[in-house]
Amino acid sequence: MNATTATAAPRETDQPGQGAPQRVLQRMILPFEASPDIVPLYIEASDARSGATGGAFGLGGGSDRTAKGEAEGQGSHRTAQAAVDISELSERHSARIPSLSMRSFGTYFNAFPASYWRRWTPVRAVRLTIRTAGSGHLVVMRSTARGTLQRQESRTVSGAGEQVFELPLTAFGDGGWYWFDAYAGSEDLTILGAEWTADADLARTEGSFSISMTTMNKVEYCLENIRTLAEDDALRELLDVMYVIDQGSDRLNDHAEELAPLQASLGSKLQVIEQGNIGGSGGFSRGMYEASTAGASTYVINCDDDIVLEPESLIRMVTFADFATRPTLVGAHMFDLNNRSVLHTFGEVVDPWRIQPALANDGGEMGHDFALDPLRSTPWLHRRADVDYNGWWSCLIPTETVRAIGLSLPVFIKWDDAEYGLRAKKAGYPTVSLPGAGVWHMSWVDKDDLVGWQAYFHERNRIITALLHSPYARGGRVVKESQFMDVKHLISMQYYTEAGRLMAQKDVLEGPDALHPSIGTKLPQIR
Repeated sequence: MNATTATAAPRETDQPGQGAPQRVLQRMILPFEASPDIVPLYIEASDARSGATGGAFGLGGGSDRTAKGEAEGQGSHRTAQAAVDISELSERHSARIPSLSMRSFGTYFNAFPASYWRRWTPVRAVRLTIRTAGSGHLVVMRSTARGTLQRQESRTVSGAGEQVFELPLTAFGDGGWYWFDAYAGSEDLTILGAEWTADADLARTEGSFSISMTTMNKVEYCLENIRTLAEDDALRELLDVMYVIDQGSDRLNDHAEELAPLQASLGSKLQVIEQGNIGGSGGFSRGMYEASTAGASTYVINCDDDIVLEPESLIRMVTFADFATRPTLVGAHMFDLNNRSVLHTFGEVVDPWRIQPALANDGGEMGHDFALDPLRSTPWLHRRADVDYNGWWSCLIPTETVRAIGLSLPVFIKWDDAEYGLRAKKAGYPTVSLPGAGVWHMSWVDKDDLVGWQAYFHERNRIITALLHSPYARGGRVVKESQFMDVKHLISMQYYTEAGRLMAQKDVLEGPDALHPSIGTKLPQIR
């Protein structure tokens, strides 16, 4: 994925006769590549000639239909679903809708997560501006926390023009989204662009960011992510420095032919720092340290090296953080790199009784496939998910927070992000996993990393997290569950795994002073 056609995102616009200067919160985007498993995250199609009617899909449908009811009555929609033609996806910020068909932008990357803006920012109204050419119909839809779908406003359009919708956020206390659907009439309708904006003076700040990307022997992925930033004008405008912390034996600097043009393009905005392998926590901490002491960046974004970026996500994270009522960690969701319409989780908390990751919402699910169950027909996706932490596949952290609570614990590979989120929350810095901000990463759902060398780090770092953050005596259920796991591995004859777990329990008793000296030596010792 690259960003060669991306254009700079305007931070502030002053539209004559339409009130206060506006700042773009989110703009309509289409995918860079027309892969069938990516397209449903951006745009959905239906053929108006099929007779599909009702709710979000029919011009004459009623409001107040629940997403559950929509799904139950969606046989006609499902069978009439039309493929989006590749020619419609040739532009990044505009879409051509063929005659007698509709396109819905009630999708992960194009619906507006109204409840998150209502909860975490002072924004109480947004403006949706849609520029069109041709004839057709625009329908602005909204949902509630229960997944009820409601028509907010509709307009007929013709010729070339601009439609402005003033939309309140007052009723989005626990959940809900806004989006729009577009219907073409007897001729093609082109959406030339669409932006969600709010009064610019509501922003707490206007920040910039640095990236802390830890890499180890994944040169191709890392170069591609550097290239994505180098080719995206909007990101470069916000970026101070991309710190690439190289901890591998196959160094980026050994690939001068590929790295040199990127270094020339980014100049001082790209800094490759080489150090020994001290895990993700050690690599991220180095980038966090550099960004928080350099004095330029408002935020540092921790990113894995082996992700595929949707570059607009980083812009949305920075914008949301600028508007947040108080300094806030803002995370992106993770999609499965091998099945790109599948969302790993919508938000996670740490179960305080067990000190284990858990889904933020009851009824939520891991591995949700948007290609099978769209946003509109999945009620639990409409409830706001309030989280304890966000995975460091991509997570924005205010540099103010780093200076206030410190760096990641030197715990190597596991629990560094969760512990940091809990520590930040305790200090008054919440975390928001922001819908519409997502990256693709290899999923670990199909592998058991509780067995093998990683078992040591799971056990030790979980106990450390419990010691620091459990509100219960003796860590609640942590010790009992740990003993259960010891017995399970023993009777399964997984002696290597169990030896590592016992070593972890012993090492915890050595106290925090032992963590820094062992961060670079413990993995070779285990192996």
